[in-house]
Amino acid sequence: MNDTAVAVHHNNVPPVGRMETSMALNKKTVDDINAQGKRVLVRCDFNVPLKAGEITDDTRIKAALPTIKKLLNDGGKVILCSHLGKVKNGPNEGESLAPVAKRLEELLGQKVNFVSDYNVTGEAATKAVEEMKEGEVVLLQNTRFRGAEETKNGEEFSKELADLADIYVCDAFGSSHRAHASVAGVTKFISAKGGQNVVGYLMEKEIAFLGNAVENPVRPFVAILGGAKVADKLNVINNLLEKCDTLIIGGGMAYTFIKAQGYEIGLSLCDDEKLDYCKEMMAKAEKMGKKILLPVDAVTIKDFPDPIDGPVETEVCDITAMPADREGCDIGPKSAEMFADAVKTAKTVVWNGPMGVFENPTLAAGTLAVAKALAETDATTIIGGGDSAAAVNQMGYADKMSHISTGGGASLEFLEGKELPGVVAADDK
Repeated sequence: MNDTAVAVHHNNVPPVGRMETSMALNKKTVDDINAQGKRVLVRCDFNVPLKAGEITDDTRIKAALPTIKKLLNDGGKVILCSHLGKVKNGPNEGESLAPVAKRLEELLGQKVNFVSDYNVTGEAATKAVEEMKEGEVVLLQNTRFRGAEETKNGEEFSKELADLADIYVCDAFGSSHRAHASVAGVTKFISAKGGQNVVGYLMEKEIAFLGNAVENPVRPFVAILGGAKVADKLNVINNLLEKCDTLIIGGGMAYTFIKAQGYEIGLSLCDDEKLDYCKEMMAKAEKMGKKILLPVDAVTIKDFPDPIDGPVETEVCDITAMPADREGCDIGPKSAEMFADAVKTAKTVVWNGPMGVFENPTLAAGTLAVAKALAETDATTIIGGGDSAAAVNQMGYADKMSHISTGGGASLEFLEGKELPGVVAADDK
């Protein structure tokens, strides 16, 4: 990726200014192509939650609409593909994209021709594409129905996908960190026949916000990390410590840091193998003049509630005086206030991972306090997908955030400073 910058102006995305960094998006986008009369294969992220065959949250489908509408308005023949679920036991109706086709039809206000064939590509798909007119939509079946051919980036499947189209658009940020056939492999065969590979508006927006936040933030820049395990976020902690001014650590992973400071953490989560790493990071922060903020109190429980959202007895303890027989499951009120104060002075905030077991209403107060602080600040607030996005949505603060990433895993890898295969595979400008 080159160091040239791109300003993004779509879908209420502010211009990102110059990004003199390796993460700048020097990639062709849907605005660089003419889709008229062309067959355009768009990789979307339609991995939506289903309950009894009904979609419970259509955020990801809505996020794909600007790109789809742009290509339809241009007179493109739009072929959509996506995975859904993990598909562990082979193709099955429970993980079919049929509910997505139905919802997409409602949102677009036009017919979506769904090819239900479990083979994804093949005769039925070829025929549906051959019969397409300009401005029509075809949706292929779940790409993971091809099993390892998709997930191991199989040449054959990549070529079959490419055979259906003249142009390829990657707009699936949530899958862009995986080098799968429908994300990365297909681009090689599109290029081989002289076609273009570009990114869609959603990808553009994600990279603008996340890339800019990490590489060129308006300061003070505060990063908030939560979630259960330190091990999942080792590289993120290290990378963000170099970039941000203050790093706030909450959630289950905070207790490994607290134990590394020599305190009793009772039955709280702890990655014992990572204690030295936590000490290293605290020493590194000190040396660099950065702040690491850790909880000063915790909401503790004796026993885990069953079910997870059932009633639970809690006790707030200072971090320096945690009982040996209790488990910390949320940040306490003093920590929540301290974290909120740090957010108030920030100009850029990136948040990834909840502050406690937010699935339980009693243990969600810390996560709620952080979400509320982010909703009330004037800073650019970026939510790194996954549980944090679910928490913000659940709590009704979604419209108060500058950007909510659609990809938990992808945004984490981005925050680690990794290149994402789905981005790398697009054509350079």
